[in-house]
Amino acid sequence: MGRNGAAGEAAGRDGAVLRAALERLRGLCLALPGAEERPSHGEAAWFAGRPMSAMTSDRHHDDRTGFWAAAAAGVQEHLVAADPDRYFRPPYVGGRGWIGVYLDVEVDWRQVEDLVLDAFLLVAPARLRAIAREGTTEAGPTG
Repeated sequence: MGRNGAAGEAAGRDGAVLRAALERLRGLCLALPGAEERPSHGEAAWFAGRPMSAMTSDRHHDDRTGFWAAAAAGVQEHLVAADPDRYFRPPYVGGRGWIGVYLDVEVDWRQVEDLVLDAFLLVAPARLRAIAREGTTEAGPTG
């Protein structure tokens, strides 16, 4: 049965909100020096030179929309324990410490900005890390 009335409008709004969240995430990832977007496993992914630093998860293994990002030891455990409605252990890369962040809930964009930068700094080559660190000490991570 098709959608109608208020249910259809709510789904449309939700879709627009998720698209806006994914675009905001894309902007954060691509603002980093030398970052590139390429598809990986059917999802948008961002690379810091050769290694991947983050990727979207748009209903990849469930009915949720979010992203996965490289994270330092202990970050995943801390965030998931503190707020499991916002953070999760992603499949495949969760065992390596990556953090999953839901984008279909109220998003703490300051935290997302920090996670994206930290992921980039964790995997990027030294040259790109140095450029990124220069930018964060002058005007904050996104300018």
